[in-house]
Amino acid sequence: MGQRRTSLKEIAEQLGVSIATVSRAIRDSHEVGDEMKDKVKALAKKLNYRPNPFAQSLKRNAPKVIGVVVPNLVTHYYAAVLDGIEDYATKAGYAVITANSHEDHLREEKAIDNFAGMYVVGIIACLAQDTVDYSHFIEINDMGIPLVFFARTCLPEMFSSVVSNGDEAAKEATLHLIDTGSRRIAFIGGPQHLDMMKRRKHGYLEALRERRLPIDRSIIINGSIDYEYAREAAMDLLRRDDRPDAILAFNDIITMASFDAIKALGLRIPDDVAIIGFSEGETSFFVTPKLSVIMDQAHLTGERVCELLLKNINGDKKIYKEVVPMIVKIRESSDKRKD
Repeated sequence: MGQRRTSLKEIAEQLGVSIATVSRAIRDSHEVGDEMKDKVKALAKKLNYRPNPFAQSLKRNAPKVIGVVVPNLVTHYYAAVLDGIEDYATKAGYAVITANSHEDHLREEKAIDNFAGMYVVGIIACLAQDTVDYSHFIEINDMGIPLVFFARTCLPEMFSSVVSNGDEAAKEATLHLIDTGSRRIAFIGGPQHLDMMKRRKHGYLEALRERRLPIDRSIIINGSIDYEYAREAAMDLLRRDDRPDAILAFNDIITMASFDAIKALGLRIPDDVAIIGFSEGETSFFVTPKLSVIMDQAHLTGERVCELLLKNINGDKKIYKEVVPMIVKIRESSDKRKD
């Protein structure tokens, strides 16, 4: 097995400087003094640092490459966003490389470090669910590499972003559940610190307040974006004597996990438990009963976030906040009324 490649981050940590400083020193940038350049290059030689050959090729041939990091590439939503990014980028003459963080902060951080080492001209990112330290994004900003977020965002004072109107959509969906016979509506969500989670939960709570229904915090789940975790959480709620009679689910993974939990307990949808969830997946139409969903315009989101990144790359330093509206699609799983 070959020797593990030393990263820019490791050199930076040993010298107590930023990745940006190390990158600039290795590239002989005028922004770094000669003494620091000498220190960086000496340590790089000692650690057998070798620039990524792909990165060197990129630098020599100067193609226009964008890096994209997403939390879960196999889901329909992220695949559709990536499709939108690639469509827009290709028309503008850019290539796209993608990294999957697998909802893991360390993998996300590594992907961003790799992109920096590849000399990408810009980065598009959606936060992993456990990311609460944003220093790797600050480093990218310090290096002068344009970066734009979509869906799950951070550092709004530094970076442009494209999000959905999840608060309004969650409120509309919750009002629909109330107006069609549900009275005890659970919300099964993701980690509380995610801005996307906060928006969707806010809309749910606003609907309960508007219809003057009591808010029961015991049926509001702030958990993990994981199928088995969400399924077990839904099962626990539905086994209670005072079980909810409806579920609003945070995303497609949690929606399908909750749907499966209802079925596994032999409960009828929507008679016993109505359900509506945020989902871009096409499978929602093919389950029985057909699943009511709140749909992202994922492809459009991808186009918009790429458009903002290219503005940054081309010198526009304005910080943009763009909202792509969601579509509430009512099918059979959410209406308790009988014809």
